Amino acid sequence: MQVLLHGSELSAATAAAALAWVGHQVEWLPHKSAPWSALSKADWLRREPELMTHIDQAIAGGTLKIIDTPDQASSPDIVWLALSPDQRPAAKQLLKIPIFEHHPGAVLINNSTFPVGETEKLHALMGAQHSSVALPDTLEEGRAWIAFTRPTRWLLGCDDAVGEQVARELLRAFNRRNDVFQRMPCRAAELTKLAINGMLATRISYMNEIAGLADTLGVDVEHVRRGMGADTRIGYEYLYPGCGFGGPNFSRDLMRLADVQSASGRNSALLEQVMDINEQKKETLFRKLWTFFEGDLAGKTVAIWGAAFKPGTTRIDHAPVLTLLAALWAQGVKVNLHDPAATPALHEAVGQRNDLTTFTSDPYQACEGADALMLVTEWKSYWNPDWHRLASLLSAKLVLDGRNIYDPAFVASCGLRYRGIGRRADPTTH
Repeated sequence: MQVLLHGSELSAATAAAALAWVGHQVEWLPHKSAPWSALSKADWLRREPELMTHIDQAIAGGTLKIIDTPDQASSPDIVWLALSPDQRPAAKQLLKIPIFEHHPGAVLINNSTFPVGETEKLHALMGAQHSSVALPDTLEEGRAWIAFTRPTRWLLGCDDAVGEQVARELLRAFNRRNDVFQRMPCRAAELTKLAINGMLATRISYMNEIAGLADTLGVDVEHVRRGMGADTRIGYEYLYPGCGFGGPNFSRDLMRLADVQSASGRNSALLEQVMDINEQKKETLFRKLWTFFEGDLAGKTVAIWGAAFKPGTTRIDHAPVLTLLAALWAQGVKVNLHDPAATPALHEAVGQRNDLTTFTSDPYQACEGADALMLVTEWKSYWNPDWHRLASLLSAKLVLDGRNIYDPAFVASCGLRYRGIGRRADPTTH
């Protein structure tokens, strides 16, 4: 099939590479905010496993062509939109080009996270002679290629048989093991995507509330988490307390769901609480540090391991580290920060500062001369540190575990003071 794909998101890059990989003729029009000249050098794209290799192979093989303007496009069978929420005007502009008047039968596939009902509005711009489906983006950074080419599910929102048939044929190569499509009306698919992330965020925030309660009651939250997860009605997924979640897609989906609620005249007290709890939890490590030093933080140096909003990404969008840094700097704390991938994005966000030193190779460099260590992003290279070396580097011998990845008792046995999110080294540790 001839595919015209518009967007510069991870979902756009993945779809372009995957569809070209299985033989479709793809013309990729990146959004003007990130043209190919810039996008091809983007660190987040180059670090995504397998993706850039497949893009390069598809371009070399002729199944993927990068175009700069819509008038360079051939008559498409498929128009695939993978844009960010604030790029809706670009979608409308593309669908107004004359090519759709002279080439009836094109199918719009909306892979963007737009407001509920937006696919119908975009379809109307193309005209009744075309079809449309909503195929909400469910990719995760760090495993986008695998998620697209070996999917566990696709939400397929369509209101006519033609759109469904064409979408199924387009993605047939990725749907051979079993039928992964969950077909539903278009608006239902758009709302389902938002509702899923709303539920996941609610689980995280609820578990963080329980961790806070466990702290107060002198209970190790790990026992509670395991007990809850063992209940088959609950399960273990997204049941890990921590210092808050972030990320461009997760955060904006929650805000989009809140917008949908507000636009419908329904204020969601639950969703507001979920977001409020998350913002509060981003300061959890700071509050624990404050308590440990009894508010005397001026002149202290803190090592931070991890800035990215999650392991495997270079991005810091809405990441807990941003809130944490602001709180530390407000109290005159100097920060030594290590992250293997996200320091460029961090410097872009906060600039060059005298109270911030960053490292990308040896994480122990960040701990030299530091009073305490904060674990913010659980990169695998942080999971099993040399505890005795850390004890010799950290003057206050304090480890603040924002992801509960360490064993409190073992850390304490190495001569360090451990503070986690609702974790306890022993019944007398506070």
